[in-house]
Amino acid sequence: MVRSNPQSITTEQYRTIRTNINFSMPGPDTQTILFTSAAKEEGKSTTSCNMAIVFAEAGKRVLLVDADMRRPTLHHTFQMANKIGLSNLLLKKGRLQDTVRRSGVPGLDLLLCGQIPPNPAELLSTPALDDLLEEMKSKYDIVIIDSPPLLSVTDSKILANKCDATVLVVNTGKSEKDSVIKARDALVTSKAFIMGVVMNNYQMSKDNYYYQNYSK
Repeated sequence: MVRSNPQSITTEQYRTIRTNINFSMPGPDTQTILFTSAAKEEGKSTTSCNMAIVFAEAGKRVLLVDADMRRPTLHHTFQMANKIGLSNLLLKKGRLQDTVRRSGVPGLDLLLCGQIPPNPAELLSTPALDDLLEEMKSKYDIVIIDSPPLLSVTDSKILANKCDATVLVVNTGKSEKDSVIKARDALVTSKAFIMGVVMNNYQMSKDNYYYQNYSK
């Protein structure tokens, strides 16, 4: 993660992405940003985590949410027990202020996945998510949400529709063009605001990450 090597080229690229996201925001009310990908293992969880850290570095109050209630990873990254989290709050079991965890990074709080539910998509479709997102926005400047891959399950389509903006993470060394196009189309169908694309492992003079703004 960027916190372990704050002066690296990769860290600087995340800061560049942060700047580009700031310029791409359609308005001051853009607070909830979804990070997703077409398929698994494209780097979306790593990207969302590092983006949360660099936003916190910039003085923002940031909440990083693990909304992948099928293959959660945030608790592994920060070495925490995944006992309570998003799933509990969607079931109205607990309060946000009691469920978030301190990350160790100033300004950055975490909302883990919590116990994996049998019906993640149905849980995300309830009005409880709308209420929870509004509460998050009232307490934090930026809410970064890590979600499952778009082409695997419907979870990300639901979340993209409810979030202010979506960033698609593409692994240029792995992603297939057809999959990326299908992922984009899925977001369009979900009426998501596609803020841009992070091209992971894009090979260009000493840079590991490249951001392209696809919003119009």
